[in-house]
Amino acid sequence: MYSKRFSEALSWAHDLHREQARKGTSIPYIAHLLTVAGMVIEQGADEDTAIAAVLHDAVEDAGGESTRVEIERRFGPRVAAIVTAVSDTGISPKPHWRERKEIYLASIPTMSPEALLIATADKLHNVRTTLADYRRMGDAVGAKFNAGRDSQGGVFATFLAAVEARSDGPTALLAELRQIDAELFHMPGATSNLTAGRRP
Repeated sequence: MYSKRFSEALSWAHDLHREQARKGTSIPYIAHLLTVAGMVIEQGADEDTAIAAVLHDAVEDAGGESTRVEIERRFGPRVAAIVTAVSDTGISPKPHWRERKEIYLASIPTMSPEALLIATADKLHNVRTTLADYRRMGDAVGAKFNAGRDSQGGVFATFLAAVEARSDGPTALLAELRQIDAELFHMPGATSNLTAGRRP
């Protein structure tokens, strides 16, 4: 069981993201953090990793370097290192989307197993949401993306391949990612741009 540190992380994460919502919705952002943390906990995460999962977007979306320093002060260097590893930037204003994603994807082969677990859970929740929206909205789901749908599909393909190449990847989460990949990006006979620009 986790200690009061985990409770403190939950409360602080809510404070940090209190005014944020999931992109294109009115859903409080904390829903994403709780879902990712839940997936990580179900995979047997220790307390530091569970705390890092709750705070995984804090540096990127709630304060940058000053937030990273505060994470280390409150929860220790290991939690701060995991959160830093899964953040695609700590700079404000953020660099261009493509630049951030390329750097992030290049880091996957050297991520710690704990960071890789959080990164995979984060990606899984995001694409679950995208798939649900696609089933409901069709091609109109592309309006929610920062970049074109083809670019998003390419990032997903690269991410999936990089995690699959690791011998210590989270097997259960990878299985669901592959299923979503097949349905969302490789539907037989699909004409949506979601299928364009993908790997063979």
